[in-house]
Amino acid sequence: MSRRRRPSSGRSPAPGFTLIELMITLVVLGILTAVALPSFLDSIRKSRRSDAYAAIAAVQQAQERWRSNHTAYTTALGDLGLGSSSSSGHYTLELAESAVEGDSLASAYIVTARGNSDSSQAGDSRCRNMSMRLRGGNLEYAGCGSCSSFSYAATQECWKQ
Repeated sequence: MSRRRRPSSGRSPAPGFTLIELMITLVVLGILTAVALPSFLDSIRKSRRSDAYAAIAAVQQAQERWRSNHTAYTTALGDLGLGSSSSSGHYTLELAESAVEGDSLASAYIVTARGNSDSSQAGDSRCRNMSMRLRGGNLEYAGCGSCSSFSYAATQECWKQ
C-alpha cells in the first residue's frame, strides 16, 4: 500500500530569524554589555594613568635640570619649558611649593596631575588626582578620586607599577 503525499502549498520556510530569536539575542547582548562595559572603561582609565606618570616624571626631570642651574626649584611650569597639560591631554599639571613647615623650594616641591573633566579620567573614582612630592631628596606619592588635599606615602595604590 502506498501512502499518498500531501500536496505542498508550494512555499518553503522563509530563511532568517524569528522575532523571538532576535529578541533573545538582543537581551543576551544587553546583559553582556552591562557586565563588560564598566570593566572595559576601568581598564581604559587605568591605562591612561600612564599619561600622568609620564607628565609627572617629565616635571621631575625638568626640575632637577632647573635646580642644577639655580639655588631652588621653581613653581612655574613655564620656567621648565613645560605646558600645563599632559602629553595626551588627559591631565592638567600643577606645580607648587611644599606646604609642610620647614620645607622650602631649595629642597621640596609638589607636582600634581588632575584628570580633565572632558576626558574619561574624570570618571576615575580611585585615582583621578595624582601627586608626587619631593622632600629632602625623598619622593612621596599620593592619589585619590576627588580629594582636595593628599596623604603622601612612600608607596601608594595609584602608583603601583
